[in-house]
Amino acid sequence: MKYRSRSDIVGLLLEAANGGGATKTKLMYKAYLSFNQLREYLAFLIENGLIDYEGHQTYRTTEKGIRVLQLQNRIEEIAPINYINDK
Repeated sequence: MKYRSRSDIVGLLLEAANGGGATKTKLMYKAYLSFNQLREYLAFLIENGLIDYEGHQTYRTTEKGIRVLQLQNRIEEIAPINYINDK
């Protein structure tokens, strides 16, 4: 797996929780995180108003989170980052 920055992981989590919401398990699988890593990222995202806990183990991306995701996609569109893969 290629190196992923914190912003890449945040983007994956925001995408996974966008729309119908997501459980912790879905978020873990979509972002390829361990449970401990997920807890740290969720705390950060909730604290900054990017994801809301909706009850019944469901998380949903907020309007602010959707804007961050759109900005992240726009930046990638304008200035794509190509990682160097070690072979």
